[in-house]
Amino acid sequence: MQISKNKVVAIDYTLTDDDGNTLDTSANREPLKYIQGAGNIIPGLERALEGEESGSQVNVTVQPDEGYGQRDENLKQQVPRNLFEGVDTLEPGMQFQAQTEGGVQIITVAEVGDEQVLVDANHPLAGVTLNFDVNVVEVRDATEEELEHGHVHG
Repeated sequence: MQISKNKVVAIDYTLTDDDGNTLDTSANREPLKYIQGAGNIIPGLERALEGEESGSQVNVTVQPDEGYGQRDENLKQQVPRNLFEGVDTLEPGMQFQAQTEGGVQIITVAEVGDEQVLVDANHPLAGVTLNFDVNVVEVRDATEEELEHGHVHG
């Protein structure tokens, strides 16, 4: 069965940057499952997998505009340190969830001052070219419930 809209797809993958550093992998985990066409994965990878079938091996390079976007310096801002009340140690690189008008967003601590903290709301992989080595494990029809909910069940 070919990957097409409304199919459930299971993939094993390794994601690396242009320097060959492994950024993420499904090794030693269950395959990643998503619904094709539901926006569950980045657009560049979803587009590259369209038409592939179970057993396919695919190497895909996804540019930032088709991945997590370009870095936006406007997504950095200074916030009062007291917003991190209850956090014993605050260090650059730490990540937190913040509730925004658009929903939950991950923010990364960029710099820590005595009274202010510079946070960065860019996705950690914004501006990064992504290289995927993918093995398509399974392709099946999505159930009505999965399509209604917009994600894979089970």
